[in-house]
Amino acid sequence: MTLTVRVIAPDKTVWDDKADEVILPSTTGQLGILTNHAPLLTALDTGVMRVRSNTAKDWTAIALMGGFAEVENNEVTILVNGAEKGDRINLEEARAAYTEAEAQIDRVQAGNRQEQIQASQALKRARARFQAAGGMVQA
Repeated sequence: MTLTVRVIAPDKTVWDDKADEVILPSTTGQLGILTNHAPLLTALDTGVMRVRSNTAKDWTAIALMGGFAEVENNEVTILVNGAEKGDRINLEEARAAYTEAEAQIDRVQAGNRQEQIQASQALKRARARFQAAGGMVQA
């Protein structure tokens, strides 16, 4: 038995296929889903989702920009604010965006809370895209 996995963003369906395993970036940490998983509804953080397809047996990385996932009856439905498959992301552009986002964090003034939040969110998005494209990020 396999999972049916759907990743749906406002502008497109990013993934709609069968899978053996899914790893989600939940707000409480990484969450693994296998067949016959208990019903679940969870909030997703900005991060990288990994799907192991039962046809290719390879892992596919998808950058998720936050949202929710529902697991029920071997169906995983993921509704996100944005998503992009890693193989469609240019690694060098993602690396440059990540480096710029890190620099922006350093430039934000300590007293400006709104700028700090915006810079932090931009860094999370850039990190997710860079990791999904295959880049390595130091902790």
